[in-house]
Amino acid sequence: LCCECGQAHPLLDNHLYNFQDEVDDELICHICLQPLLQPMDTPCGHTYCFKCLENFMQEYNFCPMDRKKLSFQQCHKSSLLVRNLLDKLLVLCPFRAECQQSMQRCELEAHLQNRCPGFKKYKSELQRKKNPISKGKEDPPAKGEANVPKDPEVPSGGSSLVAESSGAAVVSLGTAEPGLVNPAFEETEEGESLIQKTSLVAETTTIEIHREDPEEELGMRIVGGKDTPLGNIVVQEVLRDSVIAADGRIAPGDHILEVNGVNISSVTHCQAVSFLRHPGPVLHLMVLQEKGFSNKSAQQDCTSTAREVIHVTLVKRDRSEPLGIKLIRKTDEAGIFILDLLEGGLAAKNGKLSRNDRVLSINGQDLRQGTPEAAAQIIQTTESRVNFVILRQPGVQLGEPVEDGSTSSSSSSSSSSNGGSPVHHRRRPDQNHYRRKSNYQKKTVAIKKEPKESLGITIGGGRDNKNKLPIYVTSVQPIGCLFRDGRIKRGDVLLSINGIDLTHLNYYEAVSALKSNAASHSVTLKALEILSLNSPEPSLDIREQGFSWSPLWITWLGLPSYLHFCQDIVLSKGNLESWGFSIVGGFEESKGNQPFFIKTIVPGTPAFRDRKLKCGDEIVAVNGVPAIGMSNAELIPMLKEQRNKVTLTVVSWPGSLV
Repeated sequence: LCCECGQAHPLLDNHLYNFQDEVDDELICHICLQPLLQPMDTPCGHTYCFKCLENFMQEYNFCPMDRKKLSFQQCHKSSLLVRNLLDKLLVLCPFRAECQQSMQRCELEAHLQNRCPGFKKYKSELQRKKNPISKGKEDPPAKGEANVPKDPEVPSGGSSLVAESSGAAVVSLGTAEPGLVNPAFEETEEGESLIQKTSLVAETTTIEIHREDPEEELGMRIVGGKDTPLGNIVVQEVLRDSVIAADGRIAPGDHILEVNGVNISSVTHCQAVSFLRHPGPVLHLMVLQEKGFSNKSAQQDCTSTAREVIHVTLVKRDRSEPLGIKLIRKTDEAGIFILDLLEGGLAAKNGKLSRNDRVLSINGQDLRQGTPEAAAQIIQTTESRVNFVILRQPGVQLGEPVEDGSTSSSSSSSSSSNGGSPVHHRRRPDQNHYRRKSNYQKKTVAIKKEPKESLGITIGGGRDNKNKLPIYVTSVQPIGCLFRDGRIKRGDVLLSINGIDLTHLNYYEAVSALKSNAASHSVTLKALEILSLNSPEPSLDIREQGFSWSPLWITWLGLPSYLHFCQDIVLSKGNLESWGFSIVGGFEESKGNQPFFIKTIVPGTPAFRDRKLKCGDEIVAVNGVPAIGMSNAELIPMLKEQRNKVTLTVVSWPGSLV
């Protein structure tokens, strides 16, 4: 039974309630015909349950009521008033034999957990049934960690995609997927069966984008690149009324693998931006999209006599050492496949496993019809030697990546015909990985001027900005005194003018301060010039002129911490849910301190529904405990301990606009 509503339903379906009174039709979802749960409003004025609408939009692109064109990104949470009205609907306790209480819907979970004699009796009986029988070879897990791999970081994230950090881990996506921290699984028979039934599904899709104006921007923000811990290029945001939004097929969290046939899975952030900004009437994108969890079971074993069977043994120094392997299921083929080998990980160092290898068995246990989570448990309970038997298609061994990001041949990058795992170049060890460096320099500019002479700059940012940015220069006009002086440049962050601090001002306050101080005979500006860690890309400036210009995402990462604007994001979940995001980064001996970044957010999970957390956000603290200097092995247990609520302190920089 579900620990939130006390009734039996599939994990990913809506909760079920027994309402005391008839509910007004205005509060009914016209997809499930039940009172609304997590209501979402459409632009055309209709309201549906979050999960109902999300599932419907995966199949159709119109509103269920009036059939007007609609994409999920256009919808938003209903008002607080509506949500409160729904939460206050009276429901009956589902354990009517032992408990006749009624309460507001929002109070039912707490009632079941703390006060209901019927639910307490149910849990006791369930525990009594479970105790005589051992479900596996290992001792039962401790309370609160039932059905969770003991060292979830071992495969380093079955659903997270290509990552640059060997310590990458996926946090709590919904079931005990490999590498997932899932502390919330209840010790129930249902929980055990879920591990066998659900798997994260990811598909590769080729999308053709048409533009009437070849120069028109796509209208999405991207983060990542091989010079950052994220590794892949990830969509952070899709702007409203843009070309991408109108198409409706690309969503935040999608990984862009190819642009017009060019493999961008191992290019720098600047190179990826350059490819995506290239003008043209038609743009071909290959993207990898996580579809959430699926109950689809494997139907057949599609082995081929043309493939090669290979035996590989990896030796762990201790039980908790991660292998650095990412496993995934394909939608069109049974079994488990290697999605990626994390650079610096045990498997990558061994060099015998490859992307797209199919895992037939681990330590003698047949996995031809297995799931990634079953493989994870075998790996994580192994003390030392992990013996793989894998099936490899001849010809998938990939050459070295082209450093300049030039087009790769079709044999170098492939994917299954109906989704599945892409095969990319094997990355060679690279020294360009991102480290938090002091890649900026302070400068003080004192100039003499005529009182009526303008500074001649335009600015952007401000603490009222969505991302709470510092004030930065968007252009230096050729008519002002700063252009003549030459020391203030586009992209400089302005700290103060004539001793007035600009770092905490909103946009209009900063404009006012600059104008009032520009009326004097002398002006002293203090600024930060951000130094590029990589060679500049001349093409990046072509389509960003004047007021529309903004720094690239990677530029913000080099700012000193006192200019960061931290915000707290509180996530809540039920006992059978998981947080739903993956992380990369953290301290490693070979790379030193790296920030933790949000890499993926899985559809249908608390992190996805909350909509505040974004790919590319940097995790600064968990429940007030600073994350700086921590490794994955230290941060993950902190996240595991948080059962139903966690406060993430994050810094959110806007992705690069393409």
